[in-house]
Amino acid sequence: MSEDNLITYENIYEILRMEKYKKDLYKLDKDFFDKVTRYLNEKKTILQGYESKESVFASQSIIKLKKQLDNIYLILNELYEKREAKIMQMALFNSRTNSQLQDEDILLDEEKKVYYSIINLLNISRDSILKNILEGKKPEVKIEEKIDAKPKTNLKLVRFLEPVPKFMGEDMTVFGPFNTEDIGNLPEKIATILIKGNKAEEI
Repeated sequence: MSEDNLITYENIYEILRMEKYKKDLYKLDKDFFDKVTRYLNEKKTILQGYESKESVFASQSIIKLKKQLDNIYLILNELYEKREAKIMQMALFNSRTNSQLQDEDILLDEEKKVYYSIINLLNISRDSILKNILEGKKPEVKIEEKIDAKPKTNLKLVRFLEPVPKFMGEDMTVFGPFNTEDIGNLPEKIATILIKGNKAEEI
């Protein structure tokens, strides 16, 4: 991604695809977050302009722009989680092997802070528990634990290839309706059924 490129819906979508199918972190512009923030604020400003007008054209534009923003939010959330998982894996490997990060430029400045925080947390945990055990001492957990009792549902991001009417999931959650090209973050089981039925494709 070139430093001169402006953020668009299409290249945000393409960045997610690259991040998803690339084993290592996809190299982003250093000001990627700034560009995304400006892009979203511009879209919101345009939306406010449409909402201040009363016309059929404005109403249609509002619906279209809101749908696009919803899709962008889903894409950005998925992109963040993909990068987050890779950063955690890198930190875990380097902490266990006492290795240094080979290429810091692959991380955005904000991600570097996250990476080194995880490294520090893992090192403290290892010293507090494993090192003490090996030395015949009682383990000391110095890190506050936060346990989420409710397991997270595995989700899958998909793009719809044809209109799909409103439907209900196993937990009685209502999904849809969806139009062609809409993007949805759905439970893995539902997404798989839609993909196999050629109604959607995984992003």
